[in-house]
Amino acid sequence: MNEQAILHMPDSIYCFPLGEKEVLLRLRLDRRDAVEKVEVVYECKYRIQEKQECALLERRYEDRLFAYYETELALTDVRLAYVFRIWSEGKAFYFSEDGLSGTYDFSLAYFHFFQLPYINRADVHREVEWMEGAVFYEIFVDRFHRGQTPKDESYINLRWGEKPTPKSFAGGDLPGVIEMLDYIKALGANALYLTPVFCSISNHKYDISDYYRIDSQFGSGRDLKRLVQEAHKKGMRVVLDAVFNHCSMELPQFQDVRKRGRESPYYDWFVIHGEKPDPEALNYEVFSFCNYMPKFNTSHPQVQEYLIQIAVFWIKEYDIDGWRLDVSDEISHDFWRAFRKQVKAAKEDAVIIGENWHDASCFLRGDQYDGIMNYAFTKACLDYYAFETFGAREFAWKLNQLLMRNTAQANRMMMNLLDSHDTDRFYTSVGKNKDKVLSALAVMCLFPGAPCVYYGTEIPLEGGYDPDNRRCFDWEESRWDIPYREKVKQILGLRGLEEVRRGRIRIREQQGLLVLERWGEESLVRLSANQTKEAVPLEIKGEILAQNRFCKGMLQTDGYAVSRERMA
Repeated sequence: MNEQAILHMPDSIYCFPLGEKEVLLRLRLDRRDAVEKVEVVYECKYRIQEKQECALLERRYEDRLFAYYETELALTDVRLAYVFRIWSEGKAFYFSEDGLSGTYDFSLAYFHFFQLPYINRADVHREVEWMEGAVFYEIFVDRFHRGQTPKDESYINLRWGEKPTPKSFAGGDLPGVIEMLDYIKALGANALYLTPVFCSISNHKYDISDYYRIDSQFGSGRDLKRLVQEAHKKGMRVVLDAVFNHCSMELPQFQDVRKRGRESPYYDWFVIHGEKPDPEALNYEVFSFCNYMPKFNTSHPQVQEYLIQIAVFWIKEYDIDGWRLDVSDEISHDFWRAFRKQVKAAKEDAVIIGENWHDASCFLRGDQYDGIMNYAFTKACLDYYAFETFGAREFAWKLNQLLMRNTAQANRMMMNLLDSHDTDRFYTSVGKNKDKVLSALAVMCLFPGAPCVYYGTEIPLEGGYDPDNRRCFDWEESRWDIPYREKVKQILGLRGLEEVRRGRIRIREQQGLLVLERWGEESLVRLSANQTKEAVPLEIKGEILAQNRFCKGMLQTDGYAVSRERMA
């Protein structure tokens, strides 16, 4: 065995509670090792010297280098001690805190067993139940739909449908979203993610000057309240965008600092290197290099209270269902821990989704976020479908690797996406190949987590990088590809299957195809996707739930098939 490949860490993504008396254990081994079976030998840490229980670990995931073994233990005593027993070539090896050994003396186990000393209720990452079946629809508010409500149009400088510039205003608003709720629900989405709606001079509203007021371009507080109420009546959720890393330089507190410098009571609310903030010298910290977006000092107690009370206000007064957290990885863990406690106290099932583009496991242990916008999943899909740097085997390996970054609970609360207001449109990235978009959507909808569809994907809407990815929705139905849109609806409908929401998962390559399976106690759902350059024979057992480019037992290039069969 390759001893250097073996990895386990207690109280981590390799050992975490699923409930108050249930724990999941993982062990990583070299994928190529000749392993016959892996067991965990365990007991209460005060009894393991005298007696032990034993459970088998399953080989559930593989990536390019490693195989990952898992098991779930139902405990009667939550003071857990354990070691692993690995069988290879007929011999047993033990793995403990001392590493790999040929024997193990349980009478001295208290020196070097692995342990989860006690499962405290507060340490269990509780899942937001509605996320289990959530299908998000992301809306860039200015470009989605203009409502029938009269308003001041003097700010509008973009004719609907023309290509936008960074300074374009098209007139989309909250009444427009309300008018299209039935359209969104009929598509198969049941949760809205809205980009920022608060007062700002920009079209994107990521530079906020008043966090307690809806921007008049989008409507009013009454419009937001009506949107949430109407969405809830239809069984839909509404998640807003929290921009707490930075603000607009027009925020009154920052303006006070610009005038009074160190004499301002808000001086320490920001990170300033000098007597006063100087936009030309840029002697204060900002988002990216934008001098008009000063960064909050989120370690300051008054800043924490100010921002957290904003989050709580919109939950309590408007009943929103959660927050997407902009640039969340640049904000302190201390802030997010305090944020979570108060948000969950205000509404227990409010979801907290971070915008972390990279490995965020340190934020996803149940004390900060629930999930993140899963841009690592986005990149894997681009590598497979657009850039073609992955074949099916490498794609499967990467998807498995992503699942092993986080706990099971965090995986089920990820916001999985193919594109967003911050990326090129996936449709454009794959050369306007609708078949590839459909196949990628099928992968996204069967992968653990909540799929997020960027507005216009279903018609489909094209666009390059910002601001081209923020084009206006084309509401002229005669220009829609209706058969394609119906396939999108069919794919999103797969999220209603119990196996897809909660079932186990296996991802692998078979005959050049990506094969992704989800199963429960009675049935199995299988996705086969073909990104080879030729047709591949495919035998379907059971009922076909969704398919594209599959005919007479042959799965064509860029095709996929989703089937459901009874378990033997």
